Amino acid sequence: MNILVLGDGLLGSEIVKQTGWDCKSRYKKNFNIDDLSGLIDYDIIVNCIANTDTYSTKREKHWKVNYEFVNDLIKYCNEYGKKLIHISTDYIYAGAMLNASEEHVPVHCGNWYGYTKLLGDGLVQLQCEDYLICRCTHKEKPFPYDAAWIDQIGNFDYVDKISELIIELINNNASGVYNVGTETKTMFDLAKQTKDVSVSYAPVFVPKNQSMNLDKLNSTL
Repeated sequence: MNILVLGDGLLGSEIVKQTGWDCKSRYKKNFNIDDLSGLIDYDIIVNCIANTDTYSTKREKHWKVNYEFVNDLIKYCNEYGKKLIHISTDYIYAGAMLNASEEHVPVHCGNWYGYTKLLGDGLVQLQCEDYLICRCTHKEKPFPYDAAWIDQIGNFDYVDKISELIIELINNNASGVYNVGTETKTMFDLAKQTKDVSVSYAPVFVPKNQSMNLDKLNSTL
């Protein structure tokens, strides 16, 4: 099967490094999200493209990449019989905002990143004929900061480990929605695996609990 990775950020680059799969990038200017014609020679499309400016209030930038582009990609994959591997986020599981008004972002994590990623997930599940959604968080290795949050927990891990799990799912022809991660830990626990860091606490607007159930992943792999 011919497999193409869209995006050469932290995750896309690591997947390509581990597999040798082809890659197209907006930043290297060999891919334009408004022109999908260059995907025709591939059987599986791994979408690692997203606006990940998590706490940005600029709605349209998130909407364009995380929702409209995903909608176009689904239609293309359906028309030409391609499987879509869509990289999502564990942010969609973050705690709900209490007493929300009509002006608040209508998703648990309360930001346009999480909202548009959730909308993209829904589109894939509703419309795509052949798909795999991977919900995850991957971190740079070694940990890039001098301090790490001790009050945020989740199943996040370094990008090499998360990439290995995604690649294994793809190679096993997994379909549907998968939470992808490793054992539950604090960000501080993860950081100290690769660096001597000090304890810090997450800002009030940052989700403190991003933990996921991994039973489906573990039973598949």
